[in-house]
Formats: sequence, C-alpha cells, structure tokens
Amino acid sequence: MVELKEARFEQDIETALVQYGGWKIERFQDSNYDATNGLDLDKLIAFIQTTQLKQWERYEKIYKEDVRRKFLKRFNEEVQMHGLLHVFRKGLKDRGVQLRVAYFKPVSGLSYDVLAKYQANQFNCVRQFAYSANNRNTIDMVLMLNGIPIIALELKNQYTGQSVEHAKVQYQENRDPKELVFQSNSRFLVYFAVDHYDVYMTTKLEDRKTRFLPFNQGSNGPGNVGGKGNPQNSEGYPTAYLWEQVLHRDNIMDIIERFMKYDEAKKTLIFPRYHQLDVVRKLINDVKTKGSGQNYLIQHSAGSGKSNSIAWLAYHLASAHDSDNKPIFASTIIVTDRTILDRQLQNTILSFDHTTGLVETIDDRKTSQDLKNAINDGKKIIITTLQKFPVIYQEVDASNGRNFAVIVDEAHSSQTGNSAQKLKAALADKEVTLKEYQEIEEEIENTSLDEQDELVKTLLAQGKHQNLSFFAFTATPKEKTIEMFGTKQPDGSFKPFHIYSMRQAIEEEFILDVLKNYMTYKTSYKIAKEIEENPELPKTEAVRAIARYQSFHPWVLRQKTEVMIEQFRAVTKKALNGKAKAMVVTSSRLHAVRYIQEFKSYIAEKGYKDLDVLVAFSGTVNDDGIDYTESSLNVTKDGEKIKESQLKEAFNTDDFNILIVAEKYQTGFDEPLLHTMFVDKKLKGVKAVQTLSRLNRAMQGKKDTFILDFVNTEEEIYAAFQPFYEVTTLAQEININLIYDTQSKLRKFNLYNQDDINQVIKLVKQAQQRQDEKLLGRISSSFKPIIERYNELPKDTQYEFRVTLRNFGKWYNYVAQLDRTFDMQLLEESIFTNYLLKFIPLNQRERVDISDKVKLEYYKLRKDFEGEINLVAESPDSGVLKNPEQINAGVKPLEERDSLEEIINRVNERFPDDFTEGDKVLIETLYKSFKQQPDLKLVNMAKNNSPEMFENNLFKDIFQDVVLEKYSENQQAFSKLVGSDVGYFNTVYSLLAKDLYKWFRAQA
Repeated sequence: MVELKEARFEQDIETALVQYGGWKIERFQDSNYDATNGLDLDKLIAFIQTTQLKQWERYEKIYKEDVRRKFLKRFNEEVQMHGLLHVFRKGLKDRGVQLRVAYFKPVSGLSYDVLAKYQANQFNCVRQFAYSANNRNTIDMVLMLNGIPIIALELKNQYTGQSVEHAKVQYQENRDPKELVFQSNSRFLVYFAVDHYDVYMTTKLEDRKTRFLPFNQGSNGPGNVGGKGNPQNSEGYPTAYLWEQVLHRDNIMDIIERFMKYDEAKKTLIFPRYHQLDVVRKLINDVKTKGSGQNYLIQHSAGSGKSNSIAWLAYHLASAHDSDNKPIFASTIIVTDRTILDRQLQNTILSFDHTTGLVETIDDRKTSQDLKNAINDGKKIIITTLQKFPVIYQEVDASNGRNFAVIVDEAHSSQTGNSAQKLKAALADKEVTLKEYQEIEEEIENTSLDEQDELVKTLLAQGKHQNLSFFAFTATPKEKTIEMFGTKQPDGSFKPFHIYSMRQAIEEEFILDVLKNYMTYKTSYKIAKEIEENPELPKTEAVRAIARYQSFHPWVLRQKTEVMIEQFRAVTKKALNGKAKAMVVTSSRLHAVRYIQEFKSYIAEKGYKDLDVLVAFSGTVNDDGIDYTESSLNVTKDGEKIKESQLKEAFNTDDFNILIVAEKYQTGFDEPLLHTMFVDKKLKGVKAVQTLSRLNRAMQGKKDTFILDFVNTEEEIYAAFQPFYEVTTLAQEININLIYDTQSKLRKFNLYNQDDINQVIKLVKQAQQRQDEKLLGRISSSFKPIIERYNELPKDTQYEFRVTLRNFGKWYNYVAQLDRTFDMQLLEESIFTNYLLKFIPLNQRERVDISDKVKLEYYKLRKDFEGEINLVAESPDSGVLKNPEQINAGVKPLEERDSLEEIINRVNERFPDDFTEGDKVLIETLYKSFKQQPDLKLVNMAKNNSPEMFENNLFKDIFQDVVLEKYSENQQAFSKLVGSDVGYFNTVYSLLAKDLYKWFRAQA
C-alpha cells in the first residue's frame, strides 16, 4: 500500500534535505531549544567556541560565570536594534569583543580559513517544532542555523484533503505575531506554505493581513514561457525544487548574505521571488562556464522587481570567480539611458553595500570625469547613465586584460546608438581587437595601438568584444534589442536568455492586469468655415491644424475634464480605501498646462474639497504670452510651490489625487496607489505598454485598475500589448549587407563621390594632430558644392536622399554594434555622411493657422467600448518580430494643396452625421457675437476689475440677455442653455466669461 499520510511528505523532504542539502536531522526533544528566548543557546555558543575561541575566551574573562546571560542579552539587543539579518552578516560587538553568529562561504576557494569556519556552521532540520512556551502548537518543519530558527515550513498533503491554502490559514490564524520567534526580522527570516503542487512564502506574519507571494517556477519551468504554477516532475513532487535546490544550505546562506534585504519603508524583509533567484543563478553559472564576452537578454515583466534583480545580479557578478579563483570582471557597470539616474535602482543597489567604497554612483551631481576615475580605479560596482560615456571613452586607461560586466536597465534601441558605441570604445580590450584587425590589414601589422589614428580606434570598438558581457533587462524588447542581446537559436532566430512573462506575473498576482477594465470614448465633431474667403492650403498641414484646434478648444477640454473628474469620483475614489490616485496622459506640454487649469477651475466650480491635482512636464511652456513651469503650477494647500524633485513625494500624500503628465512619468514611475489612467494621447507599441503599465503595481487592498481612453481603440491597445504578453522573439538576424545596398543607393544620387569623402577624411585626420583656425572652415567649404547640387534636385528626390542619408547613419551605428566588419571605407563614409547631414537644409513645414478661419460647430463625446481587452496565451506567432528585408526610403508625394472648404469637408466626412442640436457648440456662436461688435462698456469692465468680479457679478446679466436673444432666433439649439440644466448653463457661462475677460482686456 502507498503511504499517504502527511508524515510521509515530511519524511520525504527531510530525507532530501539531509542526503543532498547538507542539513542534519535533529529531533526536537533532543535539542536545547528555549521557547522563551526563541533559540538553542547551547548550539550558538558552541559554534562561537569552535570558530572564534580566542574571542570567546576574552569574552568569558569579562563576564565570567554570567557570560551566557550577558551574551544572550547582547544578542537580543543587537537583533532588536538592527534585525537578525544584519546580525547574521555583521555579527555583534560587546565590550570591544567582536563575535560572529554565522560564517558565509567565501567567493574564492583560496580563503581556506573562512571556508573552514563556514563548514563549522550547524545546519539542523527539526520536525514538529514546538516553538512556544505558551501553547503546544508545532510547526511541521524548521531549519535552524547555529541554534537560531530561520526557515519555517508548513506542509500540506492533497491526499489528506488539505492544500497550501490550509497552510496559509494556519500561519494567519494559529501563529501569534507577538511571539518572539515570529517577530519580524527577530528569528524566522522566511515562512513557506507547501503542498505537492504549490509553494507560497512570506517574511512577515500579520494575522489575517499576512500576504503570501507565490514561490512557484511557472507552468513550463523557470525562465520559460508559461503561466502560474509548477510543471510536472517525472522524478518526484512538482514542488521538490524547493528542498532539492532552494533550501540547499549553500543556497540559503547565499540568499541570506547576498539576496535578502530589509525594506525600511515597509518594515519588512525582502526574500527573492523564485524567478529573481533563478535568473541570477543561471546568469552566474553561464558566466562561470563561458567567461566574459557573452550577451544576455532578460525579458522580465514590468512590476516584477527588476531593480532588485539587477542589484542582486550586480553583487554576484562583482564577486564571480573563474575555475582558477580569479575574478571574472574588473568592474560591473550598471547603465541606464535616463538622464537622471533612476533613484529606485540607485537606492536598491546602495542598500546592499556591505563594503565601504564597493559601489560608486555617478549620478546627475557627478561628471564624466568621475566615471572615468571610477573605471580606472577598478571600482567593483559603478552605476551611471549612458550619456556619460561619449565624453570619457577616449580617456579610459587601456583596459588590456580587464573584463567588464555591463548591466543595461530598460534596454531599448537607445542602446544601439552612438552613445552605446562609445561605451564599447571606452571598455573594449583594444589590444585583442587590434590583433584581429592586423590579420586582415597586413600593412599595419607592425603598428602599435598607440600609433593608430582615431578611425582605427573606432573600428576596434565595433562588434562584440571578449572582455565585455552585457546583461540587458526589459519587459518590452524591440527587434534591435533582441538581436543585440538575445541568444541566437539553431534556426537563426533570437530569443531572451530568461523570461518572466507578463502573463505569468498577472496570473501569480505579482502585478495587476491593466486591460481588465478598459473604457474607450469616441470623439466626433463638425467644423464650419468662419470666413468668406476660401484660401488654398497644404492639405496635410491643414488637417493637422484642424485636429490641433479641436483638441485645444475650451469646450472640448471642458467636456473631457468633466468626464474624467466625475469618473474619478464615481470609480477611483472608492478604491484603496479612498487613497487611489489617477494619472492623465496628455499629448503635449501645452495640453498639460491647459488641462491643469481646466481641472482646477472645474473642481473650484463644483466645490469639491476632496480633490487636488498636480502636473508634470519639462522646461517652460509659453501660453498666450505667459510662461508656465511645473513648479509654478504645483502648489501645496499652504500655498507653497512644489519643486520638481518633490513632486513624486507630494503626489504620494493624501493632499493630491490626480497627476497630469506630458511625457514625464510615462515610464519608470513606480507608485502603487495609481489605480486609474485617463489617456488623451495616441499610444503605440512599446510606448503603450510602458505607459499603461504604470498602473500594474500590486499592493495590499488593490484589487483592480481602470483606464479611460479618449484616443486609442480597443484593437490598437490589443495590438500593442499582445507581442509582449508571453515572450518576444526575433525571426531572423538583420542582413548586415543591407548597409552596402544603402551605400550604393546614396552614390546613385551623384551628389558626392569618393574624392569628396577622401578630402573631408584627410582634414578630419589632420584635426587629430592639430586643428588650426582654418581647418573647420575648410571642412565646411568641402560640403558647399554638394549642398548646391542637392538644392537643384526636385523636392521628392531631395526627400528620398535625406531619408536614405539618415538610414545609412542609423543602420551603420546598428550594424557596427553587431559585427566587426573592419571596413575602413564604410566607416569613413559614415563619418562623411554624418557631417553632410548637418548641412542639409531642414524641410520647412508650412505652418497653417486656422484659428480665425474655422469654428467648432458640433462636438460629441460618447462611450464606445467598456470591458476587458483579452490577450491570447500560448500564441507562438504573436510575439515574433521581424527585421526589415530591405532599407528603402519611400518617396513622399509632394504636399497637395486644396481649398479650405474642401479640407473641412474631408475632415467632417470622417465622422457620422448624427449630431443633434444638443451637440451644437454654443460657446463659439456666443463668443463670436460678443467679439464682432465689442461693447465698450464690457471692455472697460474687464480692464478695471478682477476676473472674479467680472465673472461673478458684472457680466452675468449681459450674458443672459444675449442668450435670450439667441434663443428667440434658434429655440432648438439654445433650449438646453435656458432650460433647467443649471450645470450646463454654468459651464458655458464660466468658459465664456474667462475667455472674453482676457480678450476684452487685450483690446486697445
């Protein structure tokens, strides 16, 4: 008969831990565990006496027969002050005596003394652990380190009708957090709930509030595409990875030393999630096997804890040794392409700094010179921005024989550009590459590196380098990113090295599904010609101008503002116990400025005391002659301006609910209280995923999210998200020879030849030696005949040449990152064309101002879709990207011109003609009637009174008279304004009063 009892499950785990995991069995009744003190003091002191006898003897001399009590008291004081994790890592100090309570495995096998002390640690596995002096409750299994209980396992067996859910309830209902042994960071470091199929874990018991995180591999195994859960295990239990791998004593000690951290803000320990543990281990193992020179792409979902994963990887890379016990990398450099270094990443890395000076942060307060010094000084971990490298790449000391690990945070196409190439130039082992170059160019065989000119140095920096390993993290890789950092497959395709998919993260509830509650609004409008003339205008620019005019129209902004604020009050305000927040995504900085003014005006009109709004945009925006900045518009309830650096902190408080953004905070903004997003901007591809994913951060009590979209359709959002739902791969590598096709195409325009290139390159080389006062001018003069020939080309040919020229530069930078062609002629032409591009006249778009030529006659905003946007799982083709098979500059047709009337008709044809008189934009009609024959009395009122006095008192009677007059002319259109809808009347009146006040004051 098969033995089915829970005791059998316990026994099987115990057997594996003892036989393969390095733990020793100890019966609870044989231990000297003291429930009052939550440890086995005999074991802890025995360990100290074995590993630090001299220190202990000195300690005994100080306290004599009271030594045990004094030691326990000091141990508890240190734990109370700093936490058990800190005491494990740093030990404790008492009366000048330093004592360690555990030793960790040395990173190098040469540290024999430390290795011996590590082996002296006491690793005990105890079943049916009676933890309390107050009751007879037991924990199924406890793992103890030197007499200190560190890991608790509650085991449940499906054959007896119980599951992991029962284990969770047991922790929540039968384990008192007030017990010393369960107090956070005092004894147990992690609690596991385990059955045959699932593992959950937590580091903090809080009764019913205890939050358990899944600690599963994923339905298809770790690092692979799949959903929640664990795969079938033909060799045993599906959850056996926990005790066979994770709980191996070496792995647990590594987790305690170099993974776990204490989060001061949340007052809780952080234990790595399984995918984080797995990716770091697999990357380190691959590095140790293959050495330097490999590239790795890690596709981990947004919200999956990439900052922690990067921090943990950096620390492991910084201490990785090869089989000869030599460090593999001289430095580990973490690179972000954000100008202002990601604060969260920076703080995460610094929280792991166990050695003073180990981490060097080159943030916005430091210079490229600081970065150069950090690299040359061999700092183990350097955090910096990509923008710093172009300045220093020529000044880094020869990196001969030095390997570098480069971790790229949020890898995208910026990592394939010129700055990324300069990064390689700074770090590449040029001696090794020179030998490779010499084999091709025999005539320079005897030339040393120091004598090479800058062009050769540039060539040497291209392609992959044996001394550089790249580790690129992103949730949304593009084609170039996958080819540059991905792993090439036997069929020629590329895929990520490790995957933790959006699907798995959602199913495991690490993040929320932002597409679960999606609402789209459809906008339709009708434009009317306002002038008698019918001028001819460029069609494309005129249509753009009309769309822009409509989007900024006060009535449109007001309608959308009303929808957003009332939706916030109806939906968002009820979430997260009233603490939920919203973000408004606008299409321009000017839109952001107009929206915050409209939001504040509407909130004031309605008298809403529980709403306030902030805005985020870069630089200064001029609107109607007034300059606006972020800090000038953001004000606290006390009237103080909020600095840009204080905005995130201010938004996190209860004082503000809504943040209006223009580009800023659409990526990299981590605010778990964000519940709702209002989108008034066209979003595509990666940008759509990154922007909407700002909402996906999970937190206690956050059950859902909500998105209201004025611009994008359900189908467009689906198309943006689907490629990144599981895994994103690349079908085939780019055809590198396309660069030669583009080069050939450029020459066929007959604007320049090889002699032109040679002439410029000769001058460029001279500049490397000495640049006199005439050299730059001679280079500029070299391009003058070419530009004259360019100006003689037809407009469509000019356009085709410009696009081909840009493509050549763009693709050359990309190809140079992938492969070392050692093609000097190609490099010289890329330098030449880069200069040439600066002299090509910019294509002047004809600016069209239609604000005085048209009016918004009808406007309708209606709900179009409401529900869930369902992404498709296990759809292998949906995530396959493809490189272009040819680089063509499509010929842009000449800008056609048409009459204003015809352009308006074309715009209006896009919308259904189902407008009613209720959709008529009365504000336009009323506005024009006041402006056509301006009343001098009104002009004087506006000039001599405040806007509040004008709106609240002086203008109201005059406005009502005009409305009644218009009503007599068109009762159907104006019935709503003179009817019982007071809110509608107030809206129209307020908008008109504010606008006319400004206009009247501007009159002579």
